[in-house]
Amino acid sequence: MTFVQLIDCKTSRFDEMDRLLDTWVEQTKGKRTATHAVVGKDRADASHLIEIVEFPSYEDAMRNSGLPETDRIFRDMVALCEERPTFTDLDVVRDEQLNPVVAREFFEQAGRVETGPLFERFADDYVDHDPANPEDLGLKGAHEEYAEWRRAFAFAFRVDDQIAQEDRVCTRWTWAGRHTGDFMGIPATGQNATMTGTTWHRFRDGRICEAWWQYDRAGLMEQLGVLGE
Repeated sequence: MTFVQLIDCKTSRFDEMDRLLDTWVEQTKGKRTATHAVVGKDRADASHLIEIVEFPSYEDAMRNSGLPETDRIFRDMVALCEERPTFTDLDVVRDEQLNPVVAREFFEQAGRVETGPLFERFADDYVDHDPANPEDLGLKGAHEEYAEWRRAFAFAFRVDDQIAQEDRVCTRWTWAGRHTGDFMGIPATGQNATMTGTTWHRFRDGRICEAWWQYDRAGLMEQLGVLGE
């Protein structure tokens, strides 16, 4: 079970505390078991800091605490604080990253819903980067392109994998469709086709504001009989 430790302290020597944390990261390289660390400063009290450190488990956290480097850094941290830091130990019982949920829902709905509902979580200034297009598309262009794909194929996506970092989500997907209408001047063939790809979505305020696409369009054309083997 993921374990999180909150370290609550008060100090007016923030720059020294920041350098101290950098020192801990450097000295415990290859040894520490922490997977994520965030330091927050209280907007109402600039001397009030909270560090949030995540570990794969409580046992990993205890191994990290047992490092001699961690012990030395803690003593130096206490010296920088106006009062002794307090610790809150938390077992994570719910961990939900919302941006990946929005990205996954986009792929799960694509091919099944109309243009309007599909793009409800997109920003008005959305920018779409697709190497198959000579220029980047805005939100209106993305609407039109999606409508073209729906006229040409009965299709659906399968989400194979996702990773998220800060404001970006990368989705690795598999697309499967049946060619039911004109596609780039190619009359409907009734052919079933598949292709794989990845899409990076950038989020702002919970909405998708930019996307980068990479997929095997040449392989799709080959399956439709346009390109020779």
